Amino acid sequence: MKTRPRATYRLQFNEHFRLADALVLVPYFHELGISHIYTSPLFKAAPHSVHGYDVCDFSQLNPELGTEEDLQRLVAALREFDMGLIVDLVPNHMGIATAENTWWQDILKNGRRSRFANYFDIRWKSNEPELDGKILVPILGDRYEQILNRGELQFENKNGQPVLRYFNNQLPIAADSIPKNLTAEQLNSDHAALDALLKEQNYCLAAFGEGDLRLNYRRFFAVNTLAAVRVEDEKVFNEVHSLLGQWVQNRWLDGLRIDHPDGLRDPKQYLDRLRALAQGLWIVVEKILQPGESVPADWPVEGTVGYDFLNQLNGLFIEAKNKKSLTGFYFQFTGEPIDSGRMVREKKRLVLETLFTTEINRLVELLTQIAARCGAHQNFSPEQLREALLELAACFPVYRTCVRPAENFVGENDALYIKDATAKAKVLRSDLGPEIFDFLSGLLLLLFHGELESEFVARFQQLTGPAMAKGVEDTALYCLNYFLSLNEVGGDPGKFGVDIDEFHGFCQKQAKQSPHTMLATSTHDTKRSEDVRARLNVLSEIPDEWQTAVLRWSKTNEPYRKNHFPDRNIEYVLYQTLIGTWPVSLERILAYMEKASYEAKQHTDWNNRNLQYDETLKNFVTGALADQRFVQDLEKFIASIAEAAQIKSLAQTLIKLTAPGVPDIYQGNELWDFSLVDPDNRRAVDFGLRKDLLAKAKRLSAEEAWRYRDQGLPKLWLIHRTLSFRARHEKLFQDDYQPIFLLGGNAGHFIAFVRGYAVMTVVPRFTRRPAGGTPMLPLPDGSWRNEFTGETFAGMVAASGLFNKFPVAFLIRE
Repeated sequence: MKTRPRATYRLQFNEHFRLADALVLVPYFHELGISHIYTSPLFKAAPHSVHGYDVCDFSQLNPELGTEEDLQRLVAALREFDMGLIVDLVPNHMGIATAENTWWQDILKNGRRSRFANYFDIRWKSNEPELDGKILVPILGDRYEQILNRGELQFENKNGQPVLRYFNNQLPIAADSIPKNLTAEQLNSDHAALDALLKEQNYCLAAFGEGDLRLNYRRFFAVNTLAAVRVEDEKVFNEVHSLLGQWVQNRWLDGLRIDHPDGLRDPKQYLDRLRALAQGLWIVVEKILQPGESVPADWPVEGTVGYDFLNQLNGLFIEAKNKKSLTGFYFQFTGEPIDSGRMVREKKRLVLETLFTTEINRLVELLTQIAARCGAHQNFSPEQLREALLELAACFPVYRTCVRPAENFVGENDALYIKDATAKAKVLRSDLGPEIFDFLSGLLLLLFHGELESEFVARFQQLTGPAMAKGVEDTALYCLNYFLSLNEVGGDPGKFGVDIDEFHGFCQKQAKQSPHTMLATSTHDTKRSEDVRARLNVLSEIPDEWQTAVLRWSKTNEPYRKNHFPDRNIEYVLYQTLIGTWPVSLERILAYMEKASYEAKQHTDWNNRNLQYDETLKNFVTGALADQRFVQDLEKFIASIAEAAQIKSLAQTLIKLTAPGVPDIYQGNELWDFSLVDPDNRRAVDFGLRKDLLAKAKRLSAEEAWRYRDQGLPKLWLIHRTLSFRARHEKLFQDDYQPIFLLGGNAGHFIAFVRGYAVMTVVPRFTRRPAGGTPMLPLPDGSWRNEFTGETFAGMVAASGLFNKFPVAFLIRE
């Protein structure tokens, strides 16, 4: 590794933003203060992929992004500016919806005889005769018989190879299975003959909806087109990482971001192998930590991709004392429950029963076999085991444990999580009796040994992560809407705000345990960008004004409701979303509201759409945004909080740039950015505008920059000034984190800390300051100069005096 990253900039590559496009931006990123470009996945993905996480060939650079020469030129340009490259790596799964995945195509063609048959986690044995020894391919829009009779399945010869065509899907046909006396035209006109041919293949076609019930290969979450790869097999690991290894040998890479390590059978084994391959590289993992959870100490990584920091930082700017007022109003307005713990458990249970049926069935079969060999547990019926398993998984407090049966290893924290889930499950399902849960927890704690027992532990650990992701992130966080800023990846919707002591404690822990972890505020997966959350967080300071406005808007928009729909819960989502994103196009807001309603699964769903409800919601949103009374009222309200939100944005940005860790800037977020969840946050970035504004910002004083706040220039200015200083004095940011506590009334409205005994960050948390005086900041010995304004301070300073020229302060000991 040339250097550890000082600050990273995330770029989303696709066919519209290629390596050559990044090349010309290198001088801009250098000037901004970035040390490393951090890319989305670069390996060959499905055609026209907008994100790159559906890799179909690990041996090739994605041709839609450029050539290896383009990559080499980008690396060379970065080296000229003493910069580096970090690449996102997806080891858990591959995209299989494209014929360009030759591994998967070979398996479909040759079945268990394929040399790639063990590269994916496929269950070849089945109790269903038609599926035994075959792979389920759930791509049909209707029942197989209906599709066949409508002639939608077509036999073709493509480049001399027989294939089955179903709209855009292409599946191989085993050559030795084709009747020699039938032509392609005869096969396509004779449905019985085509049916007989398809029954000879190594796959079984099925309707899309059957995937959740019958799928016989492990997948990423509930996505049928992303099949899990068995990187625990060293041969598979080596093939998956062959090209990556060449890039490492070429010294093109400085770091790696590892996508979804929780999906791997043995994350530590994988990371140990990766570390051996990529010695010296900076490695961070997309490990989604729950509050209080840490990355396992024995993982050879620098830290996470920053969601733990994101949620701590976001909570710091939420006024916790107003939780009761806001949750009470939410219940009054919507009638929806506010018990987050109960909702999380219920939604995890929902997805376990609906989306992960095949995974549950496989675990129940294992449990039944294990129990049959244990005299004390032989009386447990499969249904009892299923119910206990569902409850235990739903009660699990973290994404997964990292128990390693082969080493008989159970971490101290793993044991606590297992015991915590077991205790909760016993209370909630007392009808099942405690013994059955003791049996399950005993297996997870490795009190029982054997091949089946080890298989159960591994697969249970690969289940709880998807259950958390789909049940919480993609369901509960779209149902529990009393304060949308809380509903973030890795967040706890029941935790309203983070106090100063907790935040300081978190940063001190980071400085000690993972000083080079990544710090994020927006990512390609966040539900809302950092600036959307900053606006929403202002509402926590003004609950009365907010509630009055919502009631007024709801009355204005009542004519656009029909038969009491849309429901008040989604209406409340709309108002918060408009506050966070305005000005926003009708197209963007309709797309988001559709997604939010589908994810909530309360009235409509991706897989079971309620067309009447969908149309009612669309008409309501369209009518509201066409109503000038509502729009003008909304704009007036947003104008009243805009400056407060901008201050919060600058405050959280400065903390990110100076706290322990490596700050990351998501593409475009050096200016105000009001984006929602993907694909909204993956829109093209106007880098021309940003280059022009940076050239302008370099000439401006802090006061002048603040006057251009409607353009977002103060954020760009702050990032440039702070990272430029950090580039000159990086050693100061490697030392301890020292909290500084303000004194006097309203002291909790500000936060301050020192790095390296020489640089201090001081920012306001809240902008609506009640009576009670201005707190005082006790400066450590010496004279302190504000890097932003040039002002100097010493001794005891009134906090308000720090922000006369710019809303946040960065003090340097002279």
